[in-house]
Amino acid sequence: MVIVDTSAWIEYFQDGEPTVVEKVDRSLDQHPVGIGDLVYCEVMQGIRSDPLRHEVSNLFRSLPRFEMVGFTVADKAAQNYRRLRSRGITVRKTIDVIIGTFCAENGFQIIHHDRDFDLMAPHIGLKVL
Repeated sequence: MVIVDTSAWIEYFQDGEPTVVEKVDRSLDQHPVGIGDLVYCEVMQGIRSDPLRHEVSNLFRSLPRFEMVGFTVADKAAQNYRRLRSRGITVRKTIDVIIGTFCAENGFQIIHHDRDFDLMAPHIGLKVL
């Protein structure tokens, strides 16, 4: 399973960074791609156009959906955050640690356009596509 992070969906929908857009396109064609509740929320809150919001929501609802946070993942994410800090790595957004932890704990790969995932990956067992 591949999870596409908010940062990569933004690039994809805005026809941004070509390597990220290509990874998302290829994954949608070749791999099972899932959507997490946190990613869904972040993407949807940033869409201003109602027609685009409807289109994106339909795409997301066609994907396998996952609830990314609960007490188990929250506890593990807090442990990961502390581990990263002890190694001099400060992740800018708590939600990224939660998303990264969810993917690592479930053996899912992630596509992103956010340096924090690359920084945390080797320390928490996150697989970056």
